[in-house]
Amino acid sequence: MKIALIENLRIPEERIHQLAEPLIKAGHEFVYYPEKTSDPDELLDRCQGAEIVMLANNPLPESVVEKLDQTQYLNVAFTGLDHIPLELAKEKGISVSNAAGYSNTAVAELVIGLSLSLMRQIKQGDQDVRTTTSFPGAIQGQEIKGKTVGIVGVGKIGLETARLFNAFGAKLIGHSHSESPEALQLGMSFLSLEEVLKESDILSLHLPLNEETKGMFNAESFKLMKEDALFINCARGPIVDNQALADALNSEEIAGAGIDVYDMEPPLPEDYPLLKAKNTLLTPHIGYLTDQAMEKRAQIVFENTYAYLEGNPQNLA
Repeated sequence: MKIALIENLRIPEERIHQLAEPLIKAGHEFVYYPEKTSDPDELLDRCQGAEIVMLANNPLPESVVEKLDQTQYLNVAFTGLDHIPLELAKEKGISVSNAAGYSNTAVAELVIGLSLSLMRQIKQGDQDVRTTTSFPGAIQGQEIKGKTVGIVGVGKIGLETARLFNAFGAKLIGHSHSESPEALQLGMSFLSLEEVLKESDILSLHLPLNEETKGMFNAESFKLMKEDALFINCARGPIVDNQALADALNSEEIAGAGIDVYDMEPPLPEDYPLLKAKNTLLTPHIGYLTDQAMEKRAQIVFENTYAYLEGNPQNLA
């Protein structure tokens, strides 16, 4: 079979070839394109003739997928699949898998980092120290210990986030489709979404993007939250009405927000509402992006390919 990896996986090229070596030894053709492209014609050219196409988070348009007549398997090195036309792929009989689990620790640690930075005003403190002669004085912050942390979406990433907050001594509450036994062992209480919104000092989102979750957190949601609560989103941007979030921050309905995901990938337009919102810490979609996560992702996506070729596909959507 021809196997095409059509974008960089953010690991050294030497490592890519190490992972591909078993495929080549088994007689398969492996083609690697280290440069990213958004050009549909170039994407189609890279995919042409490949029974297996491997990619990461680069959008693969419908116009490309509908022309993939030889492709049997789209192996996506990413957790979410909203950047590919999943239903069209399935209609064409193309199997699709993801690499869920590679960034659990990376995302959870960023949630902690955003929470700590907001509670201790680390960003503002850094700026204040640099003013030297006009230094305004130290900012008195808060501790995570003893705070009530709400986790909305207690899957693998939500559970890892809960473990880290538990280590800080936080009280855990959660809302999810099902009650995780591991979360219950941590002492998490499962409540309605409305109760979680009302009771959380820190609210962290860990939901996928779908028709049910799109725009799920809106002006009414923020009205339910405490005035001193922090809102953290390292999940998917469109699950939040970010104009409503900016309005809630600017009117001090909530105290602050740490946001890693948006309605689009950065760079954001100059008039994007969160750019000028009060007490907001913004990061450029880096939740998944650590050296360790990239290595784990590459291992998972190549293991997906090995498994598919052996007739035992895994991580299918």
